[in-house]
Amino acid sequence: MLEQPFVQLLILLAAAVAVVGVFQRLHVPSSLGYLLVGVFLGPYTPGPVIEGHQLRVLAEFGIVFLLFTIGLSFSLPQIHALRHQVLGLGTGQVVLTTAVVGLVAWLAGLPPAAAFVVGAVFAQSSTTIISKQLTEQGEDNSRHGRLGTALSVFQDVTAVPFVIVIPVLGVAVGVEALAGSLGWAVAKAVLAFALVFLAGRWLLRPLFHAAAASRSAELFTLTVLLVSLAAGWTTHRLGLSMAFGAFLAGMMLGETEFRHQIESAIRPFRDMLLGLFFVGIGMLFDLTSLPAVWHWALAGALCLLVVKTVLVAGLVKFAGIDALTAWRTALLVAVGGEFGFALLALALEAGVIAQQVGQTALASVLLSMIVAPFIIRYNYPIARRLVPSKRTSTRDDLPRASDATAAGLEDHVIICGYGRIGQSVGHFLEEEKIRFVALDLDASRVREAHLAGEPVFYGDAADRGMLESVGIATARLMVISHHDTAAALRVLQVARQLRPGLPVMARTRDESQVDELRQAGAVEVVPETLEAAMMIAAHALLLLDVPLTRVVRRIQEQRGNRYRLLREFIRGDGGFLDDAHVRARDRLHPVLLPLGSPAVGRALGELALPGVVVTALVRNGERRLEPPADLRLEGGDVVVLFGSAGDVERAEATILG
Repeated sequence: MLEQPFVQLLILLAAAVAVVGVFQRLHVPSSLGYLLVGVFLGPYTPGPVIEGHQLRVLAEFGIVFLLFTIGLSFSLPQIHALRHQVLGLGTGQVVLTTAVVGLVAWLAGLPPAAAFVVGAVFAQSSTTIISKQLTEQGEDNSRHGRLGTALSVFQDVTAVPFVIVIPVLGVAVGVEALAGSLGWAVAKAVLAFALVFLAGRWLLRPLFHAAAASRSAELFTLTVLLVSLAAGWTTHRLGLSMAFGAFLAGMMLGETEFRHQIESAIRPFRDMLLGLFFVGIGMLFDLTSLPAVWHWALAGALCLLVVKTVLVAGLVKFAGIDALTAWRTALLVAVGGEFGFALLALALEAGVIAQQVGQTALASVLLSMIVAPFIIRYNYPIARRLVPSKRTSTRDDLPRASDATAAGLEDHVIICGYGRIGQSVGHFLEEEKIRFVALDLDASRVREAHLAGEPVFYGDAADRGMLESVGIATARLMVISHHDTAAALRVLQVARQLRPGLPVMARTRDESQVDELRQAGAVEVVPETLEAAMMIAAHALLLLDVPLTRVVRRIQEQRGNRYRLLREFIRGDGGFLDDAHVRARDRLHPVLLPLGSPAVGRALGELALPGVVVTALVRNGERRLEPPADLRLEGGDVVVLFGSAGDVERAEATILG
């Protein structure tokens, strides 16, 4: 009795280790390796066959833990904070893709329920492939990279309603019965949310406090497993999926201080069981059916890629983001995703979709995932062909780079990218009375910075006309403050053509792109990880009572061959904070005082602004740093506040009344 399951387990593990090991060495996503293992060990190929029933039971826990970890990343406050851009774009993309693809599938002859499932499956994108490929090509922190990754993660959240709806489609008959079943499912989902919400408020936090107080990693991990599975069991008893309950529990725990430790404890179980899930999906793929459906699978893959690219590009462009970034973002999320397999498995189990249609949809998603790394790798050249130069102009309501020419710029610094690092550089230059001008493609950031009196303009620094508009012919220095290596190389190429002798500094994440950027013409390349390591080493030596002069000499020796302009001092500009940490804590925010504001006529010192610092005041176009407390406010003034998000909001409410 024991021998056969044990032998099957050994075969499964051996095949997984071999295939996944090879895929990782080839930098191919592990999920594709697990799918291939499932195909080899499935019932439709010659050779050993693994019993699928027990595997599917275990694989279901993989989806449970996946939704649990997604819930940890999307707590209620975080979803509320994302309600504008990512929430709107993500929801719009999923709804429109499901509707358009579903309509095409229905016109092709599929029943309405099956067409809906195909649309929902095609609406998902592979967060694993997107994040991995962007990291490899140094675009994970680019604007299109961050937006594409956020949209793909949000799709996992929007898959939760599909997890509720799809099983209902398999049992409902007729429109009235379908509406009743869906209504009852929604009512049970609300009840489940209320139960888990109350448990999260009253039980989960004390439970994890007690588990953490024991200082036992084993007990903490057991508690995590208990909570996730108990939440899944609760929704399962209500007739909903276990994954939905796990997602709700994750949302509640995402608000606690234990979120990161919980995610760390659950990750090994999630990754292992998700691997089994992908093996189970691979077992569903019938290679013998491929000759009969390959043309439909190819058409489905093309439909998936084209529809999602066009829809996402249109939505992102409609949100006020430039066309080039919109197309690059769309190309990232155009591919199919692993969670689409989960929805497909639910539909096949519930009998919503026929076996042959399921094979076609499965093959379509697989084909899109196979070509995904190539689409993501060449997203810029493809997007450039889709966006002619005349369509990359900025919006009329944004300060344009051409506006900077009237200022008579000379001996100034050009900052390419006005994010966290770019703003830090600009503030130091402003303190030293060195003129600068910055270019950025974030419309909201440009508006707020320009309103705050900072010389920031909307434009692509890789465009010749933009650099000419900001005075590259008379500039003293150019600083590329973002670490999108591909974009930095394009900026360097254009800068070398327009002004060969202009010194250019570039920023990169690590040493891997230093030589490439220097060969492209950068005078100095500052890798963040290397500088962070040097600063940590310097402080460690000082704490070990090593004399300061010796520490400085050691750092200079290590840095001397790498940075010619930074030999004389140790840089400690506080630029190593994580972006998410900065967003969660402190930020700058300008507030325009209308004529009727109650703060008009009052001195700055008279205003109660706890936790907030007034860093600057703009009056009649003149920017004053650190205005005195006795300065009285006038209508039309712009007060630049600095503090945490909550403190800044309260201060803005006080100022505006």
